[in-house]
Amino acid sequence: MQKSDAVAAMGKSSLLLPAWIKAALAANDRLKLYLSVLQAAAAHAAHPEAEALDLGREVAAAGIEGRWLRELPGAASQVDGALLVPDLPRMSARLAEDLSVMARPLLDSAAAVDATRERLAHWLQWLDAFGEQHSGAEALSAEQLRLLTSGKRAEKSHGKPGAKAEGKHAHGSVKVGDAAESDSLHLLVMDLHKQLNQLASTLSSETIDGAHVWQLQDGDHARVQAFMRGLNRTARLKFDHPGLDTAATRDGDRLLLQNDIGTNDAHVLVLQVEGLSITLNYSDLHRPRFEFFQELLNPFGAQWADTQSKVAAGLNDGQAYTFGSARFDCADEAALAAALEGIGSRIVFLIDWNRARKRLLPFVGKQGAIEVLRAAAAQDVGHMAWLKAGGEQIIFAAMQAAGEGAFRIGDRLDNVLGQADAQAFMLEVLGQASKALLAGQPAALVADETRMLLARRMRQRSSEFDLIEEHAAYCHALAQAVSDGLAHDVTGGPGKGEHKGDHKAARHAARGLAERAKVWERQADHLVMRARDQAQRQRRWQPIARLLELSDDIADALEEAAFLISLIAEDHRQGWSAELHQLLGKLAQAVLSATQEHIKALAIARRLASRGEGGDAGSAMGQDGADSDAFLAASWHVLRSERECDELLRAARRVMLGAIKDAASLMLANDLAMALELASDRLLVAGYALRDVAFEQVGAQA
Repeated sequence: MQKSDAVAAMGKSSLLLPAWIKAALAANDRLKLYLSVLQAAAAHAAHPEAEALDLGREVAAAGIEGRWLRELPGAASQVDGALLVPDLPRMSARLAEDLSVMARPLLDSAAAVDATRERLAHWLQWLDAFGEQHSGAEALSAEQLRLLTSGKRAEKSHGKPGAKAEGKHAHGSVKVGDAAESDSLHLLVMDLHKQLNQLASTLSSETIDGAHVWQLQDGDHARVQAFMRGLNRTARLKFDHPGLDTAATRDGDRLLLQNDIGTNDAHVLVLQVEGLSITLNYSDLHRPRFEFFQELLNPFGAQWADTQSKVAAGLNDGQAYTFGSARFDCADEAALAAALEGIGSRIVFLIDWNRARKRLLPFVGKQGAIEVLRAAAAQDVGHMAWLKAGGEQIIFAAMQAAGEGAFRIGDRLDNVLGQADAQAFMLEVLGQASKALLAGQPAALVADETRMLLARRMRQRSSEFDLIEEHAAYCHALAQAVSDGLAHDVTGGPGKGEHKGDHKAARHAARGLAERAKVWERQADHLVMRARDQAQRQRRWQPIARLLELSDDIADALEEAAFLISLIAEDHRQGWSAELHQLLGKLAQAVLSATQEHIKALAIARRLASRGEGGDAGSAMGQDGADSDAFLAASWHVLRSERECDELLRAARRVMLGAIKDAASLMLANDLAMALELASDRLLVAGYALRDVAFEQVGAQA
């Protein structure tokens, strides 16, 4: 199947002739090779003691897949005067197919005379009958071999030029020998070749920056140059992959440009430029790639319409493909040139796109793969270099080399690094691969750089610190809510000057505080469970899971404090004095202050863990020293807050015992003070665990 069939399906016949001639000349080479193979087979069958002619180089140059044609001469033999040829039905089908391709540009033009049409029809009919005859056998008669391969022209046959005679055949039940004795398939191929050369000479051989053009008018050259400027700017990203051939011609008032993109027959792009408007027609075998291309063109003002699924018998083996049109309305000639350049620059990112998407799936998932490819296109990086360097294999090798416990069999990259970091890593790998291969560096260097990039990501452990910081944020929210609740006295009254309505509102606020605290505490629990799961799978997560388990005691204590406030608001505040309320408020404020210092220490620990990659060594050491001092200072602030909470708890108890006579009120007030003091204790324990994690990170970089 040829690209020109897809272009024809778009109704742009003016672009077809050069492509058809190119395909016809390639078909001519294959036809002559098939006939040479048959002649070599006959020679070997006649003299089996001689070594068969090796046409392997010619077969490879013609792009014919498989070993069947190369091995055919050596497998031929003679039996009862007939030539036994393996794969004869296949040979017949290939001859008919390439004969049709070779004649197509001549039949579509005025160059074909009636005699040529008659000869072509006769030989196609002959080959069809020949194929039917040999569908179950592989014998070729001497007369049939002559009719196929003879290059001699006879002046007369039986006294009449062009008279036909019934040729001999191997199987008398089927007649396929009705061919002119003065004619042969070989002679027809030679005559068609001459006519093709004459037809090709009538076309312009002009090229504009690599685009084959003909019949252009004033102003068209600049527009073709704009398109090719964008195409050539990114074309190197396809490396040695075929594709991006461009043809341009004039069709009435429209300039037509066609790009073949890659090798798939249904993957074609045709542009029509008329006035200051561009209409783009695009067909694609893969719907996701079609949608990807739509997004690539949207920044240039594409207005898409008529996207539909189509089926054409001659395209994509009759399977459905996606077809759509986009219109670009430009304000002036400069805007038109910019749009053409932009369109041209995006085409290379479609080549082997689906293969790259599939190779990315094991690491970042379906949507993540498309996001990586979109970002790679936006950065003019592309994906072909990564595929050439080994694709997914270099990622798997880097994961395997990451060290014990980093990855287990079946681990996905995004599950370990996190979705965002995994995508950023893959984009970085694609960029490094493109940079290296464009500079002529070996693929082995890309593999080494990929290992280094992954090792750096693993040392940063950004996903672990994300989890710790998220948990700390819940603890801070709980501490802030409890402190605010006491500051605004949601424990209620009713006291002097208060109304029942005020007390009702306070109880409602206290219940709301308890409900929010319960939700936050459960969300913090989920983070701990995630860390435990990671620790079971990867050893490096074990200290992180331990730190989060200790930190979860903070969330538990603060959620309990919020619940106790809601109970106290239910008329269990008898005997509370202003001094007691003030002490409990100070206790909650001290816990909040300790939580803030803990978050500060966590942020510094994250910086220490991620530093050390590149830059000036002296400067890095200086920054590490300053951050280490700040980390220790924040840790000591947590210790001082814990000691302050101890003193405030004792002071509050003295006031409670002297002022509160109601047993329930006394118990709840004491429990609230103890819950707040317990939160400060757990903050101190978590702070020590955080110091261990931070010092381990610094030691690993030393």
